[in-house]
Amino acid sequence: MIRIISALLLSLVTCAAPAQESKPLELADNAPDSHVVTPGDTLWGISGKFLKSPWRWPELWRMNQDQVRNPHRIYPGQVLVLDRSGATPRLKLGRVVKLEPKVYVEKDHTVIPSIPQNVIEPFLSRPLVVDEPGMKDAPRIVATQEDRVVLGPGNVAYVANLSGKLDLWQVYRPAKPLLDPETKETLGYEAYYLGTARKVRDGEPATIEIISAKEEIARGDRLAPATRAEIVSYVPHAPSTQVDGRIVAVYGGVKEAGRNAIVTLNRGTRDGLEAGHVLALYRHGVETTYRGDGDEKKTVRLPDERYGLVFVFRTFERVSYALVMNVSRPVAVADIVRTP
Repeated sequence: MIRIISALLLSLVTCAAPAQESKPLELADNAPDSHVVTPGDTLWGISGKFLKSPWRWPELWRMNQDQVRNPHRIYPGQVLVLDRSGATPRLKLGRVVKLEPKVYVEKDHTVIPSIPQNVIEPFLSRPLVVDEPGMKDAPRIVATQEDRVVLGPGNVAYVANLSGKLDLWQVYRPAKPLLDPETKETLGYEAYYLGTARKVRDGEPATIEIISAKEEIARGDRLAPATRAEIVSYVPHAPSTQVDGRIVAVYGGVKEAGRNAIVTLNRGTRDGLEAGHVLALYRHGVETTYRGDGDEKKTVRLPDERYGLVFVFRTFERVSYALVMNVSRPVAVADIVRTP
């Protein structure tokens, strides 16, 4: 899986640089003159030190131009220098400094990813959005070895309708509806990921062994083929059309979350969303009352407040999954996402 993620992130360089944004690049307050790349850095994070809009790093790097033709070939120990001499700021490669070997043991082999790959990695092949509420035709666990109530790694279970030659499977809880916060319409059903299993014996029922368990697995849970993460070429960019949507859910069932959380959006491919799109987060303005002249009550609606950004990394027809990036307050269900 790590190799797949690397391919996903490195494939960015095959894209042409995105069209120049209409607004000029704005340097961050107190932007440094240089930055030494260290393990754990991301292109988004590095650009956030220099830009007010870190998602516009392809413009800062001048992708496919000048010295930094491939920002994904930047390694720990390299120094990035901010060039302010032209009409538009840009980053250039400076000298290379020697990092402490006992701390940075992989400094010669670790490229710098776009966004935190350890956060996004599990979601490139899950969660699963399906059309029916119960994954009714999917193989299901019908019994457990020694009649165990819950299963974990190493435990054995028996599955009905598990046909075919596939050996590796993912285990899901029967799907729950994803409701549009605006229309209350069901956009699809999200099957909650529980873990992985390996088929060890064919038959009806077939025998499986649980390999990993994110949560407890039990009788009635469903199986789906383990899929490889789709390798997509993208760079961060704003949608070419106006997007106005809402957060349907925060993954994990919580009501609020912060940076690096995964959120579900009520917009998908049919609305023009694609992997790599960056959207701004807004808190919906509330109505409040005040007393005007003559002590009469008046009502005013406060403006929507922008407080952060999300990075879309996986899309379905009617919903998308996004990574919460920069935020100044907790992200909540029903918050607004818009073209920045």
